[in-house]
This record gives sequence, structure tokens and C-alpha cells, in this order.
Amino acid sequence: MADEVFDLLVVGAGPTGLACAIEAQKAGFKAVLVDKGCVCNSLFHYPSHMTFFTTSELLEIGDIPFPSPNAKPTRNEALQYYRQVAAHYKLDVRQYQRVERVTGADGDFTVHMVDRFDRPTELKARKLAIATGYYDLPNMMGIPGEDLSKVHHYYDDPHPYFGLDVVVIGGKNSAAIAALELWRHGARVTLVHREGEIHRHVKYWIKPDIENRIKNGEIKAYFNSRVVKITPDTVEIESPEGREMLRNDFVFALTGYHPDFAFLEGLGVRFEGQDKLPVCNAQTLESNVPGIYLAGVIVAGSRTNEIFIENGRFHGRQIAQALAAKTAVHP
Repeated sequence: MADEVFDLLVVGAGPTGLACAIEAQKAGFKAVLVDKGCVCNSLFHYPSHMTFFTTSELLEIGDIPFPSPNAKPTRNEALQYYRQVAAHYKLDVRQYQRVERVTGADGDFTVHMVDRFDRPTELKARKLAIATGYYDLPNMMGIPGEDLSKVHHYYDDPHPYFGLDVVVIGGKNSAAIAALELWRHGARVTLVHREGEIHRHVKYWIKPDIENRIKNGEIKAYFNSRVVKITPDTVEIESPEGREMLRNDFVFALTGYHPDFAFLEGLGVRFEGQDKLPVCNAQTLESNVPGIYLAGVIVAGSRTNEIFIENGRFHGRQIAQALAAKTAVHP
């Protein structure tokens, strides 16, 4: 209905966004979700054989159990779980709708979107919750050749790189996992990391594995080094021994990701400090813009290692409680 007005519109249909809509519905509010991709779009783009670092009960939302035969669930199990939760609560999810801008004010927002074919649509809502995560925006290196088709900022599957020379840039979990999987599936792997060793926070069962592969010479590693140029056939690095040119077919620049600060700024959200922490009430999660709430990892600004599904999933309850405290329920 063109004149339909929702009590809460959630931007982002990942686990945190789904939890926001569920808790709003439980509190008697009419909620809708919009996402520029599919449900749990970021999770869908995780490596196809990924296993979570946490247990299934810590990924649960909406008081729905997450059964898994594994100690740590897989990406595919999680996708199935969140689909089933969305279906159970009959969530209104508008997929493949990219939010371009928001007009109006608290109590009367209009969210302007375009679909996959750039056709404009809009929805009206009294309140907004922004749960856009950060995985869609990789940290760029700003070096020549970074835009070549051989360079990827996401790792998916090792099979296409069998028998090829692959450089993995980074030294945290995603880089270590990619390097190990690529090597185990027949790629010749070189790891380049700006620090002096594999990051201390790499998971305890992965860290010794990657360190032993490096020690045995099975994976070549350059520490205290950085990539300075990429060409179709080479990668140029700057190491403590000077500049080196590496023969190369593909590059995985797994250098981290960041929230869409420009989108938040466009909404009027202010930031504080070097880590760009958004101004946000710690109890209600309402931003400095009345009626706009923040949920999930974006609450921590650029400190993306502080909020995960395990703790971000509770933000929906905080927002629903805040709505119930200050907003009359509209039928």
C-alpha cells in the first residue's frame, strides 16, 4: 500500500537487523526490513566452507534454538537457520532494495530506495534502525593496480586457484584461513603482512597451523612488509630486505572492512574521536538524530572487532524497549 506507514524500518537484514525487526514485532510494532542484497547478505558472501568461531547458541535470535550437529556451526547452517527464523516470524523483508537517501524527521521518515534495475521505490516509517554492518566496504590499500580484476577483497573458494601463484595480504583470521585453504588446495601461496608476525588474536587452532606452514616453507611469508604495486603478472613488495618483484596470478587483499560512514553522515549522525564512534545513547541506541537508532557493529565505529553477532543480536531488544517507552503502538 502506497500510504502504508511502518512503526520501524530496519536498514540491513543481517542477523542483527532481523533481531531488531523480531523484537519490534514482539513489542507490538509494525516492522519492515530493507537490504541492498539478500537476507544475511554479508554472511552469504563469507567463504563457502567457513566455520564460525563460536557456538550455535550464541548466534540465536528471536528465542529460536539453533540446532547444529557441529561444535561450531557452518556458514550454510547459519544461513538456513536465519531463513527459518525470518519465515517463522513472517518478517516483511524487502530484498535487493538499496537505500539512496532518507527524508523527513522523527515520526515521519521517508526512505527512498532503488531496486536492481534502478527503479525508485519508497517506504514510510515513524522510526528507523540502521543495522548495515561493515562487510560491504573493504579497506582499500590505495596502490597502483588495486583495481585489476585479479585482485579480490573477499575470499570464497580455493578451487579456482589450483596450481597458481597467489598473494594473500594480511595477518589476521581471514588472511590466515585463506592462505591455509589455498595452500591445501594446490595454490602456491605467499603471505604479505605489515606487522612482524601473525596477529596474536588469530584463533588458537589456526595460529599454530599457519605458523608451522610458514616455518616449513610451505607458505612463503614476508613480515614487516607491504605491497606497493600490482601488475597483471607481478606483485611488487617493500620488505626489510628492499623491494622485491613476485610472480603472481591472483591477489587476496584481506585488509579488513569498515562501516558506511558516508551513509550515516548523510542521515545526520555525528561521530566522535579517532575511531569515529557514532553519537549514540548507550541504553536506547538512539543516535543524535531523533528517531534514528543504531544496531550491530556500526555502534563501535571503526572498532569492528568489538561487536559481533553474539552481542549485536541483543541490540534489537534495547531498541524495542526504547520504542515501547516513548512511542504509542499504531495498529
